[in-house]
Amino acid sequence: MAKNARSIVVVDDDPEIVGMLSARLSSRGYQVATASDGNAALELCRRLLPELVLLDVMMPGKSGWEVARALKTDPVTAKIKIVIVTAIGEHVNDATSPIYGADAHVDKPFEFDKLERLISKLLG
Repeated sequence: MAKNARSIVVVDDDPEIVGMLSARLSSRGYQVATASDGNAALELCRRLLPELVLLDVMMPGKSGWEVARALKTDPVTAKIKIVIVTAIGEHVNDATSPIYGADAHVDKPFEFDKLERLISKLLG
């Protein structure tokens, strides 16, 4: 990923969510890469070293929580900011996402403006 653009990986098995997030984030100047399952997400993050990952939980292959834990326990990827974006339920998300190393979490459906503010805050 280009060093002059803020880099984000969007991971979700729902193509509509991936498309919507990619389009909105790209239009805001972010460089966006995408993956549709946990295994591909982990490989992509290790290869591209993005600044932030928007990560669904319930996906084929590894879950978002497994991906988050793997990224945070690897010294090469540990500094990547992780936002869990899921419809699994607010209380489960509140309790579980921090355990796996997520920097923040957002429940689906979400308001893009709030998500964008969170991304800006995490990226400084």
